[in-house]
Amino acid sequence: MAEREAGLPGASDKRPGAAGWTQKPERSNMTALRVICWIALTCGRPLTRLILHPICLYFLLFDPTSRRHIKRYLRRAIGPRAGWADGYRLLHAFASTVLDRVYFLRGRIDLFEVTIQGNRPVEAEVFAGRGAFLLGAHVGSFEAMGACRQHSSDQGALPLAMLMFTDNAQRITAILEAISLPELRPHIIALGRPHSMLALRDWLDGGGLGGLLADRTLSDGDEMGQRGNNLTLSFLGHPAVFNDGPFRLAALLRRKVFFMAGLYLGGARYDVRFEPLADFSERVADVAERERRIRAAVEAYVARLEALCREHPYNWFNFHDFWLEDSH
Repeated sequence: MAEREAGLPGASDKRPGAAGWTQKPERSNMTALRVICWIALTCGRPLTRLILHPICLYFLLFDPTSRRHIKRYLRRAIGPRAGWADGYRLLHAFASTVLDRVYFLRGRIDLFEVTIQGNRPVEAEVFAGRGAFLLGAHVGSFEAMGACRQHSSDQGALPLAMLMFTDNAQRITAILEAISLPELRPHIIALGRPHSMLALRDWLDGGGLGGLLADRTLSDGDEMGQRGNNLTLSFLGHPAVFNDGPFRLAALLRRKVFFMAGLYLGGARYDVRFEPLADFSERVADVAERERRIRAAVEAYVARLEALCREHPYNWFNFHDFWLEDSH
């Protein structure tokens, strides 16, 4: 998603509070993006992947802020043995997913070996006309889910909308739209605007899926964080802040919530996973019980994210001061 590009190495988030990233302007170089996209589409994936090595090495050597955040994360996900080679693997995996999104958005699923797990319950919500929330993280590739949208189904492709803050990533959003095939161009519901809630409700009522990356803390007043609480939970052995706004929204709109991840396994291999997180489809009148269910859903999300970070440590691409240690 576009907010992930705003978090490219080099766009460090100096946030003493919760969510400076939603207003942080992107630092992506438009000319470089166009050149890489041209090379990718002209020279093909194997040749273009060669240029990822010097790019990753450059950021590893000359971006101390991102290197510091990567080091902290890897030592918590892998252990004290994590070193420079692990940091390079993480950056290369990230660069690979950014490159591959060009091909996913051009419909070149044939270039990849994609496995899909747990999609049947999600499809059931869509085909029943109820819609659902898909909550992911800055893990792997969101665009790999295009394999699910194009995956053969007796009842058609899955309608997926990206819920995102677009103001801080307008340039990269424009170029991604330019390279996408019209039929594969992601439907975007912009957050933080007066009409966002109505647009989302109508989309879900039509059987659509709403995809959101929920591993960034939302500030007070953000629409997705309406009446949301910042919860401090243990994540990779250290306290971290997560916002329950997306889960409150799911409870308000009475939808099921699924965890999603498009894991990059190296080479041309991706593993797309869906897992049930919470079911808010039934109305709960008791306030205390509703609060308990929302907190339980957040805890389930954090536990799933932590398990994935330990299982596939080179797939979490959140190059920020996630544990807010620099602000101390």
